[in-house]
Amino acid sequence: MSPINARRIANFRANRRALWSLRIFLVLFVITLCAEMIANDRPIFMVLKGKLFVPMLIDYSETELGGVLPSAADYRDPFVADLISEGLVLWPLIRYSHNTINWDVELPLPHPPDGEHWLGTDSSGNDVLAKLIYGFRLSVLFGLSMTVLASFIGITVGALQGYFGGLTDLIGQRMVEIWTGLPVLFVLIILNSIVEPTFFWMLVTLTLFSWMALTGVVRAEFLRARNFEFVRAARAMGVGNLTIMLRHVLPNAMTAALTYTPFLLNSSIATLTALDFLNLGLPLDYPSLGRLLTQAQANLQAPWLGLSVFATLATMLTLLIFVGEGVRDAFDPRRTIGSTRHD
Repeated sequence: MSPINARRIANFRANRRALWSLRIFLVLFVITLCAEMIANDRPIFMVLKGKLFVPMLIDYSETELGGVLPSAADYRDPFVADLISEGLVLWPLIRYSHNTINWDVELPLPHPPDGEHWLGTDSSGNDVLAKLIYGFRLSVLFGLSMTVLASFIGITVGALQGYFGGLTDLIGQRMVEIWTGLPVLFVLIILNSIVEPTFFWMLVTLTLFSWMALTGVVRAEFLRARNFEFVRAARAMGVGNLTIMLRHVLPNAMTAALTYTPFLLNSSIATLTALDFLNLGLPLDYPSLGRLLTQAQANLQAPWLGLSVFATLATMLTLLIFVGEGVRDAFDPRRTIGSTRHD
């Protein structure tokens, strides 16, 4: 490891707030990655009549379990429950998935928290805690995917503008300005009226309007470094432009770009939540935090809906902001290890 990278890691570790925020966020994210093992209306595995079944991963028909119907088994059905009760069954901690409707819950809905639904239910009878677990995972995965794609496009465009300059930079800047001025909300409304939104469709659409955040930073770094002595020497030795950009200039530009990525992740999660809240985002069958916010707004008499979603979003975004601040300070060459310490 180079001394510069060692100093950056030491600076980040010295920032206690950022370090603990990263640890807590990673723990929460890893837990939600195993959401099917925590909140599910199917057993994790079961041993029935000497055979091993993994309902969490494989769909079994009722006849395979000893029943009479060839359709997929409903493990909440009393008849199927009697069939599997004869064997060894391991259930998740929460026996509800994000889309499981509890038809036996007492009316009216939303139902307040109790021993079965720890955070209550929404207006459809779905378990709120299960929705929060799946929604947290969906939001983070969407944000990470969007951040990677937007960073790749933004860094590529900024690098081409800054390295070649001249007419390439002039045309590129005008295109970026025009693209930045597009009304994103209106474009999304038009697109949603034409194409049914899906996870990948929303990912591509929002990425097309998010890559400009890194273009200016990378462009400035490439404009500054394109005339450095080592770049001129590489050109004089006949090294190709692509090799110079990737090997000699891009590492310097990545320092500034990396400080923006945690904030870009934060912005992408907030954007998805806002669009889902406005019914312009993911379909209804997705475990969306924004959709749960919509239910909280429509059911003000059920405060557990709004409080639980607010606590989840506030925790997630606050942790990401603290991590972003720690990364920014760690890459700042003017800071020493002692100056980044936060109690």
